[in-house]
Amino acid sequence: MIVVPPPPFPKRNVVAWAKPADCLPLRLESSALYMWWGERGWTTIGRGANAQPDSRIVAAASRLVTLLLGLLLTASVAAGAGTTPTVTGVRIGDQGGATRFVLDLTADVKFSVFALDQPYRLVIDLPPVDWQITKADEGRKFGVIQQFRYGRYDEKTSRLVLDLSGPVEIAKTFVLPPDGPFKYRLVVDVKPIRAEAFVRTPPPAVAFAAPSALKTVPSKPAGKPVIVLDPGHGGVDPGTIGLSGVKEKDITLAVARELRTALEATGKYTVILTRDGDTFVALNQRVAKSEAAAASLFISLHADSIATSQITGASVYTLSKTASDAAADALAARENRADAAGGLPIGDQPTDVAAILISLLQGETMKFSASFASLLVPELSKSWHVLPTAHRFAGFAVLKAPEVPSVLIELGYLSNSTDERALTRADGRKPVIDAIARAVKQFFDQHPV
Repeated sequence: MIVVPPPPFPKRNVVAWAKPADCLPLRLESSALYMWWGERGWTTIGRGANAQPDSRIVAAASRLVTLLLGLLLTASVAAGAGTTPTVTGVRIGDQGGATRFVLDLTADVKFSVFALDQPYRLVIDLPPVDWQITKADEGRKFGVIQQFRYGRYDEKTSRLVLDLSGPVEIAKTFVLPPDGPFKYRLVVDVKPIRAEAFVRTPPPAVAFAAPSALKTVPSKPAGKPVIVLDPGHGGVDPGTIGLSGVKEKDITLAVARELRTALEATGKYTVILTRDGDTFVALNQRVAKSEAAAASLFISLHADSIATSQITGASVYTLSKTASDAAADALAARENRADAAGGLPIGDQPTDVAAILISLLQGETMKFSASFASLLVPELSKSWHVLPTAHRFAGFAVLKAPEVPSVLIELGYLSNSTDERALTRADGRKPVIDAIARAVKQFFDQHPV
């Protein structure tokens, strides 16, 4: 049977349900005129409580109301299942001697909260969520909470990391149901305590799951060198924030993807990224991926920031026990804190690069790293701009793979308007991409695999 929709209601204040042959009112209202649409068009069945449809219509009403309710319930469940919860706001305040941190959410979520030291942090793990947090929310701080970061930790986890002024205990954690203008609210109360009373909360196992990236290393075609590109930071760790608010993690990922395209276009290399999305990757996982891929070259990409906005230009770093200068030493210290920014327990992570330097110094790896750096700096000078004494060295944890020549490139300064403007545009990044690609070609011409 072809269902033909009825014409508009013939009068105002009419309640009706329309279908050929079977028509019914769904509810009775004293002021409503009840009609149905049938084979003979609109038919009046009464007004308000006096409306008396025949038994055929009542039976049809019962069947159809049941059907409609079932369809509505199914649609509601399906819509809920396909909707990602969203964090819509952040509030921080005093709660009788405790600092209260509140997340506004569009849905109820499972969560875990744990505290870390070295430095003191509070970590809140959620299922994957969307973020609609304003700049004002991002800048909130109060009590023991100095600042916070948020983003994707891995495929199954979104994470917030709160930097604390000192040790705390987790006093309360709970979710409030919707109430008036508020939807769901995740509430975490923390109280300051003495350092000797601090107890590191065991984090959930998901925080330390083996990186899924290690399972997706492509096979190495015969004769092709493997190059691992490492976009710095990511996910919950934004890295440096530029003058316009651009995040280092987004710049480094864009450069890595564009450089991969340029290198793969030659047909000479297999190129792997340590991350190909906005996710957090621990420093040791980045190194492990290069080792698992039997990489012939590892290039870690970063963008710096400094108080003096006039400073501009790229620089290239290789690993050394002794830093080339104070600025390189300070930079290495900042980059080596990336795991802390991501909410990892630093005490459980290998952070001392000195332990592996003996094997490096005895082998050829550091020589190859320095060789690539010596090729890269002149190429960057041709089409980009570099710092004076652009090849520097320090104890970067991400450069510690004993058998993989590795360099870290600071592409420029996001604290400088010229560098930031160039690095946020594809055409501005192209000179950097081209320079790195030329240096890669020269390196493998000199050191064939």
